[in-house]
Amino acid sequence: MTARLDLQVAFLNEADKLKSITRATTLADGSRPENSAEHSWHLTLYALVLADQAKPGVDITRVIKMLILHDLVEIDAGDNPIFDDVDVAAMEASEQVAADRIFGLLPNDIRDDLRAVWEEFEAAQTDDAQFAKSLDRFQPPMLNIASGGGSWIDYNVSEQMIADRVGSKIQIGAPALWDYARTKITAFFKTAE
Repeated sequence: MTARLDLQVAFLNEADKLKSITRATTLADGSRPENSAEHSWHLTLYALVLADQAKPGVDITRVIKMLILHDLVEIDAGDNPIFDDVDVAAMEASEQVAADRIFGLLPNDIRDDLRAVWEEFEAAQTDDAQFAKSLDRFQPPMLNIASGGGSWIDYNVSEQMIADRVGSKIQIGAPALWDYARTKITAFFKTAE
C-alpha cells in the first residue's frame, strides 16, 4: 500500500510543475499570461458550463478527465502557442516522450488508464475527444477578446489566421461554439481597425 501511494504522490507532485508552465494567452483581465494548470482547470469549467453544446451522447465526465490531463506533457515539452511556427512532428515526438515519463510515474493500472485518455484526446477521433479539443481551442479566443487582443497582438494574428488554425477544430466538436466565436472575433477585428 505504501509503495503504491508513494508512486501516486510522486505523480501528483510532478503534476504540480504544470503551474510553472507559462502560456501565450493572458488572463481575461490581461494582467498576466495564464499558466498551463490554470488553463486546464478553466477548460474543465468550460466543459461543465458548456456541456449543452456537446453532441448527444458525449460523456462530460470523460471530457473533463481529458481536459485535466491534456497538457501534463507540457511539464517536459513546454507550451506550443497555436500561432507560433513550430515543427509539429518534433513537438508530437517530444510530447510522446513526456507522456511516457510523466504517466510512467504512476502505478501501472492508473498509468494505462490515464495514458489512454490522453491518447484519445490527442487522436481526436471520438465525440468526447472532439468536444474536448473544441473547448481547448475555444477558450483562448474568448480570453483574447476579453483582454483586448492578448496573444493575438503579440503574434500579429489576423482574423483569417484564427479561422484557419482554430475554426475547424472548434467546428468539429461544437459547431455552435464556432458560430459564436466567429461572430465575436469578427466584431473584435472590426473595432480594432
